[in-house]
Amino acid sequence: MTKDTIFQSGNGGKHFEFNREVAEVFDDMLSRSVPFYGHVINMTGRILAGSLEQEGLVYDLGCSTGTTLITLAGQLEHLNLSYIGIDNSAAMLEKAREKTAQTPFKDTITFQHGDITETDLQQADAIIVNYTMQFIRPADRANFIKRLHNSLKPGGVLIVSEKVIAKDQTLHRRFTDMYLDFKREQGYSEIEISRKREALEYVLVPLSRDENTKLLQRAGFTCVETFFQWFNFVSFMAMK
Repeated sequence: MTKDTIFQSGNGGKHFEFNREVAEVFDDMLSRSVPFYGHVINMTGRILAGSLEQEGLVYDLGCSTGTTLITLAGQLEHLNLSYIGIDNSAAMLEKAREKTAQTPFKDTITFQHGDITETDLQQADAIIVNYTMQFIRPADRANFIKRLHNSLKPGGVLIVSEKVIAKDQTLHRRFTDMYLDFKREQGYSEIEISRKREALEYVLVPLSRDENTKLLQRAGFTCVETFFQWFNFVSFMAMK
């Protein structure tokens, strides 16, 4: 795994992009920037194991380098599921295909290049949107979630993980400080943290936990629950 050093040498003034440079270090970036990233994937596998039947179809929208699908394919091998990952970054998909080719799951995982807000989806048993919706314009999220609801079979499962903001400003600042401490503990310097925050400004736009819940409910999901939270990172499970 190549270490993330992108923001050590500048990138000042540039918006964050999922380009080839990021794709090369993205696995390390995720593990050091998203608290309990691997645990959320494992918990997702446990949810799907109790929800899906044999030979179902699972989408990962904003699949990046394919880590989630590769992990789930191993965890849920007994279900003989099919997996499709979609991402709008060609560099991310190239890395995902390279990684998948080195696993026993190269015939069950496929990747598509496309805009997840526009790509037509097959009727699916489960859809995963982890740390992706926060990059979609807030005004477009309601229609996006409605499309996901329409693309799920009855009883289908939607998994959404997001960075969120707390409604109380004092708590929001405390949670943010705790998150910055987490990044320091992962070896990021103050200048790296500052430069990445600047690059993500106006690119990553989080909502509150309640706002995300209401979006899911208004789209038609009758069962919406939080199954994981670490300060300002939340994972939701919604069922059709």
